[in-house]
Formats: sequence, C-alpha cells, structure tokens
Amino acid sequence: MIIAENIHKSYGSLKVLKGISLEIKKGEIVSIVGASGAGKTTLLHILGTLDRFDQGQVTINNEKISGLKDKQLSEFRNRNIGFVFQFHHLLPEFTALENVCIPAFIAKIGRNEAFDKGKELLDLLNLGDRLEHKPSELSGGEQQRVAVARALVNDPAVVLADEPSGNLDSKTSEELHKLFFSLRDKIGQTFVIVTHNNELADMADRKLTIVDGVIQRASFPDLPLK
Repeated sequence: MIIAENIHKSYGSLKVLKGISLEIKKGEIVSIVGASGAGKTTLLHILGTLDRFDQGQVTINNEKISGLKDKQLSEFRNRNIGFVFQFHHLLPEFTALENVCIPAFIAKIGRNEAFDKGKELLDLLNLGDRLEHKPSELSGGEQQRVAVARALVNDPAVVLADEPSGNLDSKTSEELHKLFFSLRDKIGQTFVIVTHNNELADMADRKLTIVDGVIQRASFPDLPLK
C-alpha cells in the first residue's frame, strides 16, 4: 500500500529525516513512535502528501507521488488518504453528518450519495443517533469518531493518524484504539499511526521506532496479520 525509499527531509540546515525506507501492506496497522523531534510527524506528513520530501521516492496505492503537481496531489490526497489528528478539526457550524461528508463533497460526489455513505459510517461507529448534532453537542470521544468517519468517507487506501487519542481520557482512548482494529477487521482498512501512547503502539501489527531521523527498530508480533 505504501513504499517509501530513502526519504530525506530538511528545513534549512536542520536535517529531520535522514534516509527512511519502509513498506506498509494493505490491511496492516503500523505504529510509529519516538521522542519529540525525532521526525515522526514529518514522516507522516510526507506519507500523507501534506509535505514534499527533498530526496527519495514515495509510492502510495501503486502511484509515485513525486511527479504530481499541486492540484494533482490534492486530488490524489482526497481520493486515497484519510487523516485523523489529535484535535478533531470539525467545523462547528455543521452537523456531524455534514462534517463527515465534506471530503466527499470536495471529490464532487453527489449530495445524496455522500449522505448515504456518511450515515452508513456513523452507524458503523455507533453514532447513528447523532447525525444532526453539532460538534459542541458531542463528547470528545464522539467528536473523534466523527473525525474517523470523515477520514473514511471516500474509501481511502490508507488512514494516517497523528496522536489520535492524545486529547482523550484513558477510557475514551482505549475505545478509539479498539475502533481502529475493528475497522481493519470489518473493512480491511490500512492505518499508520503516530503515537506516544505505548498501549496503542504495542497493539499494532508493527511498531517502527524513529531515532534522530532514521528508523532504529521495527517490532513484529508473533501472530500473522489478520
């Protein structure tokens, strides 16, 4: 699903990524851990096409992204990548259903089709009775589940999550972690998760540790992928 080859990234004289290579399979859940400033979020932004790399190559869903111009890159991102961030970034003036459907509207999917898909996802995430609620009427965990549904609405090849439970209490965090694995089992979704949460990181199929801009260690479970 994702192949990154010898990725380098600098900001001025600061070298953040120093030759990272990795492969992520379809339906795999991979966690990325490391100290603050190690390069985790920079790598995630590059894999998500939010930032360009200086050297190397990234292939997502069999398409090399380095040759894409800005507009093409935006369209590719909208079709192929879903994002879940630490803060849900829901638009306060819109309902849960409308927030979920925004990426579909950007992709020029018809309103009825988008709403049908949004309702299906919110039902799947046990939010079928919250369709018309505004973000201020939802709990923190419910808001983050709406954000997950929004990430899934265009059937992306991969979902990238940056500290997805960092703003949640421990009980709600655990529920969110279980949700990712449930979605993998139900719809075969691929997840790449940057996290400081050791419990979530250790639940993943693989754990990649970044130290000073390079991958130091990859942990594999004893059990095969589901």
